[in-house]
Amino acid sequence: MARELTEKKLEQLNQQPIIKTGVKMSKDGKWVLHRTTITDIKPMTYFEKVFGGQ
Repeated sequence: MARELTEKKLEQLNQQPIIKTGVKMSKDGKWVLHRTTITDIKPMTYFEKVFGGQ
């Protein structure tokens, strides 16, 4: 039972940050490296309003 996403839900999903994670072993094998990158995309009008008030 597949349901289509509503316009409002698609807009909400597009506003969420992009989260990427990765795990690898260090070159010497002594450490486990876990990296998380969060990318948040905002329009320039957002920053103009935020920084324009200062």
